[in-house]
Amino acid sequence: MTKLNRDDIASGLSAAGYIADGELATAVSLMTFLKRPLLLEGEAGVGKTAVAAALADHYNTNLIRLQCYEGLDQSAALYEWNYQRQLLAIQAHQGRDAAMIEDEIFSEKYLLERPLLAAIRQEKPPVLLIDEVDRADEEFEAFLLEVLSEFQVSIPELGTVTARSIPHVVLTSNGTRELSDALRRRCLYHYVDYPEPDREARIIMAHLTGIGASLSLQIARMVEGIRKEDLRRVPGVAETLDWAAALVGLDVRDLHDHPEAVHETLLCLLKTREDKARVTPEVTARILGRVA
Repeated sequence: MTKLNRDDIASGLSAAGYIADGELATAVSLMTFLKRPLLLEGEAGVGKTAVAAALADHYNTNLIRLQCYEGLDQSAALYEWNYQRQLLAIQAHQGRDAAMIEDEIFSEKYLLERPLLAAIRQEKPPVLLIDEVDRADEEFEAFLLEVLSEFQVSIPELGTVTARSIPHVVLTSNGTRELSDALRRRCLYHYVDYPEPDREARIIMAHLTGIGASLSLQIARMVEGIRKEDLRRVPGVAETLDWAAALVGLDVRDLHDHPEAVHETLLCLLKTREDKARVTPEVTARILGRVA
């Protein structure tokens, strides 16, 4: 059995641009070691989806993404038949034996793989990202639980498709609805929170070349202060990176030297009219005053 090595996972994710804390590195290590799905829960923008992308980079494997939404059904997630090509084939073979035509049109040639089927048919284990699973309904969640338990799919026209390899499964949830106890029991669990300033500064430096540690830490602490305000939409890590890039583009090297630029570029972080109205120049100055 493969040994559990959290440090290798942490360094691998870091090389892929994702700075994981110790608990997340442990969760990803256990996911690989136990071959269990990993459920990542947390606010939008904290970097849950990026974990799967970094993990695929680390393992040098494919990332297959199933984006969940209200009304998602099995066919959109599993497989569909290419009805247009089937119809053309039927028209082209009119007059032939019906059974022969049926065998022809319900073959691999006309099968359209969707994410779940594609994931279990990979020779090398891919990373299967089931994104925002909380947006799908309970019926789909029950179907998903069955697939994740068996890692095989029944296609009536072709038979049972058994997994060629077991994918690394990452599920994300923003907590818009409560997930079933059955799904939670099937998965390992980790709550992804907004990063502490020190780690967010490291994230900034990992993504932006030429930015110093001092400015990165100032930016991270400023974002931390803004997140503590009564906002409708709290800025995520992606917004932090946008803001940091904007400041670097303006040749800002110390936030205290450019208070007007700091406030004017907060549009990278504040994405609603109400939030922009709340964070006035006075609020920006107050938060900036606390930033070392």
